[in-house]
Amino acid sequence: MAAISPSQLAACIDHTLLKPEATAWQIDQLCDQAVNLGCWAVCVNLFWLPRVAQRLACSNSPVKVDVPVAYPTGAIPTALKVAQVRWALDHGADEIDMVANIGALCDGQDQLVQDEIAALAEAVHTASADKLLKVILETAALTTEQKILGCRLAANAGADFVKTSTGTHPAGGATVDDVALLAKHSAGMKVKAAGGIRDAETALAMIAAGAHRLGTSATPAIITQLVSNAQ
Repeated sequence: MAAISPSQLAACIDHTLLKPEATAWQIDQLCDQAVNLGCWAVCVNLFWLPRVAQRLACSNSPVKVDVPVAYPTGAIPTALKVAQVRWALDHGADEIDMVANIGALCDGQDQLVQDEIAALAEAVHTASADKLLKVILETAALTTEQKILGCRLAANAGADFVKTSTGTHPAGGATVDDVALLAKHSAGMKVKAAGGIRDAETALAMIAAGAHRLGTSATPAIITQLVSNAQ
């Protein structure tokens, strides 16, 4: 793989702050860091979406707004997930990271999982062809067969990305092996790695394994490390 510059890596990152104790000042700082570093998107909880959308718009920045839906468990009814998506789109979201119904996936309820993803994909893509839907599979909690099945269901349902993790599960976050597995079975979708990406070495390894996007709260440290390594 060709060397990646700090600016190229930053453009692959959704700069993230999903801690429940996050303050308005921290959210504003997150936005400013994303703009200054040239990140792809800012990822925040739904409550902060209007503030982030307004701040980025005032900066005339190309940085996108990304929000999770049914975070972090995915265990809410489909109608509520769709309602969250529609609210998010009405309030400035460009991308949606939905948590799939992991329990249903583990329980063999394939059609339910696929239909739910399809309902959210329709809501997202109807709003605009530029809007994107990412499906979080929580890979650390799944078997290899379930990860592959999750990819197939997400692809069949019209999702744009499949994503490794919420970053909150006790089983862990993204691994290089899981990113490579998702990339192999993505069927035209892109792959987002998230959860536990805290240094430049890990970030680059995820890209090398097939990730098109990274979700991390450690963006400034990662970019600083990459700059230092290049000197």
